[in-house]
Amino acid sequence: MGARDMELNRRRVFALGAGAALAAGTGTAGADAGRTAPEPNLPGFKHNYAQVNGVRLHYVTGGRGEPLLLLPGWPQTWWLYNKIMPALATKFRVIAVDMRGQGGSEKPQGGFDKKTMATDIHELVKKLGYDQVNVVGHDLGSMVAFSFAANFPAATKKVAFMDVLHPDESFYQIPLLPPPGGFSLWWFAFNQVMGLPEQLLAGRFRYLLDWLFANTAFTPSAIDERSRRIYAQNYNSPEAIRASNGWYQAFHQDIADGRTYAKLTPPVLGLASISSYDQFLGALPNVANQFEVVRVDGSGHWLAEEQPDTVAREITRFFS
Repeated sequence: MGARDMELNRRRVFALGAGAALAAGTGTAGADAGRTAPEPNLPGFKHNYAQVNGVRLHYVTGGRGEPLLLLPGWPQTWWLYNKIMPALATKFRVIAVDMRGQGGSEKPQGGFDKKTMATDIHELVKKLGYDQVNVVGHDLGSMVAFSFAANFPAATKKVAFMDVLHPDESFYQIPLLPPPGGFSLWWFAFNQVMGLPEQLLAGRFRYLLDWLFANTAFTPSAIDERSRRIYAQNYNSPEAIRASNGWYQAFHQDIADGRTYAKLTPPVLGLASISSYDQFLGALPNVANQFEVVRVDGSGHWLAEEQPDTVAREITRFFS
């Protein structure tokens, strides 16, 4: 989950129904530890695998038209797009990718900087026979989408960022102890710790998921029980936790890489939650030549699940 989508008064933004949200997201983590989530198949879509850039990637395809890549974030998988993929497939060839270290993709020991992860995606694009694609990213996937557009502009027709932009120097100003009434992005520090998260969360990842959805969604129930089980299953193992932490541990390299990037030349769409909208308006002029920002009202961080109709409509409009 990204940094700049969450302002220090986030708790006030999502204060409505907080008690009910917490109640809805508790009491199931222990039960999930020994269960297998239903196979996340989506009618009309096919599971695929490809070896690219030294890593085996899992991706899901469906529909016809111009290629549209969907890149998910932490702590989710390609499944976060399940509500919008059928609608998008009526206009595009949808390719939803589990990135390096995520979901059904390989979990190597390194290569979690966003430039390397963007190279993975570029190699996949070439392997699929495309010279140019449209790219959508959410959260960590948005960071990789940004890096893809920065490093492979000729391969990027258009790009959309959902609620998060690329790591930059502002990450070093995130307070671990916010002022009263503020909100701590505590997992940024927690995921930097080597070895401990695997010990604490293996088989218990559902607790973390439920807390995040309860505290950062406008409507926590929009992330349903099946989806929560799918995400927990995919992050319950020590290897999955280690790999996903690697995305955060690479932020120093990402920030250094970001200093070398010119303004993005492909057209950019920013889809922002109610708390990241102002940040997108302030940041995108500095990093993109052509951009627009759309506020997704009634949504917290989990845009594609909380407001799927709006997100599908705006993505279709922008990339058509």
